[in-house]
Amino acid sequence: MAGNPRYTAAMADLAPDPMAWRPMKAPSLVELEVLASDVFQRLPRRFRDLCTGIVIQVDDFPTEEVLDHIGAESEFDLLGLFQGIGLPFRSESVPGQMPNMIWLYRRPILDYWAEHDETLGAIVKHVLVHEIGHHFGLSDADMEAIEASTDDAKGAT
Repeated sequence: MAGNPRYTAAMADLAPDPMAWRPMKAPSLVELEVLASDVFQRLPRRFRDLCTGIVIQVDDFPTEEVLDHIGAESEFDLLGLFQGIGLPFRSESVPGQMPNMIWLYRRPILDYWAEHDETLGAIVKHVLVHEIGHHFGLSDADMEAIEASTDDAKGAT
């Protein structure tokens, strides 16, 4: 967590001693929220400017209602969620619209982190950018196609 000096200092101490993990705890909801805020602030400014008013929340798990709505088999199936109306579909003439929200789910994110060879920051960035994509009106299929095209471009170089 770049924004948390205690976490950064603790991580620096881990390299020489593999047993140094013993006193470490998983990031709390607040620490993950700080990480998400730091990741968001590092996104390109013109990208962030299009996210004015979006609310980013961190919770341990999705609600039962959300899990039922998406047909999830487990509370660990969902790392993040966009709730709201994508920018292309919003109407400023409709009074009282709720702000668009992005939910990051701490426990599923930590579980994914434990099972994959990625940094926690990279995972949070991926989930956050994915959910912001929904804010921009992109579907999961749209984003998969964009990711595939960038992967293809990387392979061609």
